[in-house]
Amino acid sequence: MDPETRPQPPAWTVVDFIHRGHWWTNHGILMLNICLILPLLTSSVNGLDSSLVNGLQILPDWQEYFGNPTGKVLGLVNCAQNIGGLVGLPITPFASDNLGRRPTLFMGSVIMLGGVALQFASTTIQMFIAARVLIGFGLAFCLNAAPLLLIELCYPTQRGKITSLYNTTWYLGSIVAAWVCFATFYQQAGTVWTWRIPTLVQAAAPILQVCLVWFIPESPRFLVSKGYEGQATQILTKYHANGGSENDPLVVFELAQIRHAIRMEEEINKSTSYLSLFATPGNRKRMKIVIAIAIFSQWSGNGLASYYINLVLDGVGITSTETKAFINGSLQIFNLLVGVSAAMLIDWVGRRTLFILSNAGMLITFGIWTISEGLFNALHNTAAAKVCIIFIYFFYLSYDIAYTPMLVAYTLEILPYKIRAKGFAVMNFTVYLTTVFNQFINPIAIGALGWWYYLVYCGVLIAELIFVISYIVETRGRTLEETAVLFDGDQPQQDLAITGGEAGEAAATMIMTTGRGNVMSERSIQVIQEIQASIGNHNHNRVGSKSNASKSSVSDEYELYSLKGMASPSGQ
Repeated sequence: MDPETRPQPPAWTVVDFIHRGHWWTNHGILMLNICLILPLLTSSVNGLDSSLVNGLQILPDWQEYFGNPTGKVLGLVNCAQNIGGLVGLPITPFASDNLGRRPTLFMGSVIMLGGVALQFASTTIQMFIAARVLIGFGLAFCLNAAPLLLIELCYPTQRGKITSLYNTTWYLGSIVAAWVCFATFYQQAGTVWTWRIPTLVQAAAPILQVCLVWFIPESPRFLVSKGYEGQATQILTKYHANGGSENDPLVVFELAQIRHAIRMEEEINKSTSYLSLFATPGNRKRMKIVIAIAIFSQWSGNGLASYYINLVLDGVGITSTETKAFINGSLQIFNLLVGVSAAMLIDWVGRRTLFILSNAGMLITFGIWTISEGLFNALHNTAAAKVCIIFIYFFYLSYDIAYTPMLVAYTLEILPYKIRAKGFAVMNFTVYLTTVFNQFINPIAIGALGWWYYLVYCGVLIAELIFVISYIVETRGRTLEETAVLFDGDQPQQDLAITGGEAGEAAATMIMTTGRGNVMSERSIQVIQEIQASIGNHNHNRVGSKSNASKSSVSDEYELYSLKGMASPSGQ
């Protein structure tokens, strides 16, 4: 049939098929969100593990047991987890893409439990350091798999909020670490249990993940990429369509879009490697943003308070241990509350707007923080010290608007399926490297330059604001497959038409709306399969556990076109 005269698919968007009531009244969405708690725990585990060493170092019993480590030994204790993470990071995306998101999360949790056991049994500082390296190695697998599982499983309208909550829960783990160390210090002072009990707490979440991970669904996108479309359909039907029919409009829409996007990526990229991240103009644009926001997340001045709050407070004349502990503890709770609040706003305000507000706010508040600390050091003005403390909180308010909730969420949104795991590993690798910088360079620079060192970060914040205004792309209101057009444009459609033969000639580009009157051409809805097959054949092909994509004769276009005659949106 002539593509110009053939009936064109209707202008549908995922908004047309979603559940309209409260999400907790939909059993499928409710059960899905309960399942998602398990991968959400991974960020809290990271916060707990990363913060625990700081808490242990203030415990006299830990110091005495391990011979009061100082200098390079203490530096190794602090960096051991990051060393393990750096070793594991290059391997993790291959595990996630080949074994699956769930097996990778399981494997990482098992390795972490081995590290926790070694840390609990440590009798020398060398054993303790080795245990921290092993924990970091296992955590790297969990940190790669868990966010991928989250973003690829979430109900379409909840993806932004839930994935933004992921990174925010880091502070929950940090708070637990601080208070567990505080409690054991008062309850078990004078015994080794002051530091061994916090170590046991580290095992709680990995044990849950090892025991329960097989009871949560696998990523439908991973299953489709491996040819298991039948299993992917069952998962989408159970959790997105509330256990309804496989012909539910939302399931048909999502599966057709996922299938076609993955096949198009496979057509253009026969195989993927780390070089694929920079192989096309669209991917280079993505990675420029991913690497930049990863650097910004650590080099915006937040590293000063995150890792060396003691030195910062000394700089404004606060020397009381109780006061420092209160400021540090309250700051962590404050960060958690602001991060959760910001996560709830991202679909209303938009990603780009929040990034701009965050960077502008950090520049202003860090500038005032710098000036007030400079005035205190020059004039020993008590009022300047108080202003400095207040603006540390205002600075973190600005930081938490974007970088706490969206560092992970935005990175995963803009990366297409085939390079998502590898691109995310590069983001984590960048964070690790910039964190090492904070841990080693900041205390040296503060000792040598004092508050003048803050001027360096003021310059960095100006550059960050310019970058964010120039390059951050808004992704609100689009599915994971739909964001690709923002970076790749129409070129992949043209490439596919050239290589697709008769199927390419028969392809049509579906015009979709975002639900707000904006019309866009979506490469993920362009179809390349024959349109003569019936829905009956389509259902028959889905029954098996694994289908051969090359033999599938079902037209994605026909599926989408058939939605016009289907029932009301899912959940109604």
